[in-house]
Amino acid sequence: MRQYLLIALVALAVTYVLAVIARELAMRFGAYARVRDRDVHEIPIPYFGGVAMMGGLTAAYIVASKIPFAIESASREQILHDARAILIGGAVICLVGVMDDIFELDATTKFAGETLAAGVVVAQGIQILWLPLPGNGSVSTFAMDGSQAGLLTVLIIVATVNAVNFVDGLDGLAAGVVGIGAIAFFTYSVLLVFVNEQETATTAAILSAALAGCCFGFLPHNFFPARMFMGDSGALLIGFMLACSAISLTGQFPTSRIGQGVFGATASLLPAYLPLILPFAVLIVPFADMVLAIVRRTRAGRSPFAPDKKHLHHRLLEIGHSQRRAVLVMYLWASLVAFGVVVMSLFSGWWSAAGLTTMAATALLLTFGVPGHSGIINTEEG
Repeated sequence: MRQYLLIALVALAVTYVLAVIARELAMRFGAYARVRDRDVHEIPIPYFGGVAMMGGLTAAYIVASKIPFAIESASREQILHDARAILIGGAVICLVGVMDDIFELDATTKFAGETLAAGVVVAQGIQILWLPLPGNGSVSTFAMDGSQAGLLTVLIIVATVNAVNFVDGLDGLAAGVVGIGAIAFFTYSVLLVFVNEQETATTAAILSAALAGCCFGFLPHNFFPARMFMGDSGALLIGFMLACSAISLTGQFPTSRIGQGVFGATASLLPAYLPLILPFAVLIVPFADMVLAIVRRTRAGRSPFAPDKKHLHHRLLEIGHSQRRAVLVMYLWASLVAFGVVVMSLFSGWWSAAGLTTMAATALLLTFGVPGHSGIINTEEG
């Protein structure tokens, strides 16, 4: 655990320091979030938070490559290869985001860049190897061929990337939600190693620790009132890293062992599916927001990519939450869903169900029962 803590702290510290430099670069290149009708910030704010995050992830990888994990050399090389492949894809998608921050790329060009970045990791062997299927009290698998696995992997990555981009609408919202998701997935990765009595390091644990570190290292610059935004360079990058971290875990453990869970959990498909569903689970709110936005816009005869000011975070502001409280409410829901899925997949018993029910009731109360009624000062991007 100390190794992972060091990785996270390196990512946090490097991202925090590089954000200052990235902000200056954004101002020099004219990469600002300009004020538009659908936005809630009132002055132009510099972008390029993703550049700092990419630096933090890279530094964390370098440190991880030097740490003496208690694993065989062959396993170590495979772990580092997978992490390096994902970082290369992350650099590609970060560059696409930088271009969008500066030149405001059209939706088709940006989608092509996202697909290219996903293709980079697929070409280097990072892809979903199998799908779990129900069996007679156990979990079996459906093995996909290369084209099927590659296509499904690209679809999951691109969907996650765009969901994070959709939720990047209030100061600190995307960074906090993805940081929470990274911690939840790190917890799952470590527990999975424990229950399977495997070697101590996994690509998923290393990358999710680094991702959590860079998200929380960026938050001091981005929480209300934000001094800079992550921009598409950051939103695309952290969504990409979250999806790829989960995908890298699939196929690493026997499904029969995964399906058994931990500490009394009965055999089920949920633990086996968790590497696939957790990126979607932690982003259930932005995914729902994305689906609602597409339906709303297409029903109005507009493009699904046409911007508006009817996202869920806008609605939280409308019912009386301040911007900080709206962000904290969405943090609460992200934590409930992410850690709830992990608990349900690895633990059993009435106490886990009771705890999740209590948390859900509290989240509902804080969302709808006690919104603020004071005036709202908004300075974040939409």
